[in-house]
Amino acid sequence: MQRRNFIEKSSLLVGLMATAPVLGFASDIKNPKSRKFIVNYNFEIKHDSKNFPAKLWNPLPFTTAYQKVKLLRFDGNYDNYNINSKNDYDANTLFAEWKKSDKKKLLHLQLEIETVDRTVSLEKIKRASKLNLATPQNIQIYLEPTAHIPTTGIIKQLADRIIGDSTDSFEKVKKVYLWCAQHTFRDKNVIGCGKGDVGKMVSEKEVEYIYKNGYYGGKCTDLSSLFTAIARAAGIPTREVFGIRLGKSHFSKALGKSDAKGFATISSWQHCRAEYYIAGAGWIPTDPADITKLELVEGLKFNDPKVQKLLEKYINSWEMNWVGFNHARDFKLFPQPEQYPLNMFGYPYGEVEDNVLNYYDPKSFEYKITSQEIF
Repeated sequence: MQRRNFIEKSSLLVGLMATAPVLGFASDIKNPKSRKFIVNYNFEIKHDSKNFPAKLWNPLPFTTAYQKVKLLRFDGNYDNYNINSKNDYDANTLFAEWKKSDKKKLLHLQLEIETVDRTVSLEKIKRASKLNLATPQNIQIYLEPTAHIPTTGIIKQLADRIIGDSTDSFEKVKKVYLWCAQHTFRDKNVIGCGKGDVGKMVSEKEVEYIYKNGYYGGKCTDLSSLFTAIARAAGIPTREVFGIRLGKSHFSKALGKSDAKGFATISSWQHCRAEYYIAGAGWIPTDPADITKLELVEGLKFNDPKVQKLLEKYINSWEMNWVGFNHARDFKLFPQPEQYPLNMFGYPYGEVEDNVLNYYDPKSFEYKITSQEIF
């Protein structure tokens, strides 16, 4: 059994995570209370045949002001591994490889994650928005279309219709956010987090009809991607952030839960959020998709006071019972896998004999992710 124990400090991973790009700002609340979680990943790659090779890529969290990550333990019987950020997004990635054999393919990863609720004050956002500062060169990539995020054609026409004559950046964001919250719903029949393919979500119907009557179903990636596409088309740099819920939400069980001791099995709790950028304020957190989840799980209407409270809260904040991995779309993993590029990198990705494993089904993969909150 190969083993890497880093109980106090890991030069292998902590150093890498500490230099990861900062995705946003800490909370503006003075002395916000932090939360600490111990997260365990356990992998046993399975296949019908007894004698097979296997490869595994797993997304790892970044470290920034609102989430700090430390590797506690890393071991397995892999034949080769590396931890790298060799991709266009500098996203932290664990890669492990097992040569062809009949041995079990095992890997265990344990992380300590400390978070603090993330809020950017409305006063800061409004002040910066009125300055109308130029968007920095390195941020302008988040105005561009991708294979799944169109910004022209019907999306641009829809954005123009939604924002009307608004020129203030934050006013534009609010209009797009409200429209998306009112015109989307959580579709429990969608697999996983959804594919986030906005070009297929928004059909070639009349823009007038879509603006007034369009009602789009999906999961968090679908709905965050729709928000991202419309906001980019309106001239607001925007991106999805892929991650996983860690435990109990203090707002609603619909947004995360654990047992009385703070334990949760989170293998299928992947969740995609979004951020928009206003020069002078930086990246600002938002989560239009959780509005629809609250409505579905608690059986609430859009105009319910609890839904409206979350709507107001999530225009500029995240509750951090969640940790972010990356903001990657059309992702090019290293070393290059069979599925290239990868639509998004929020789930473990594995291959056996060059066949892609079903990462939406932890039991068939097989992997298990658990979280223990430390009080």
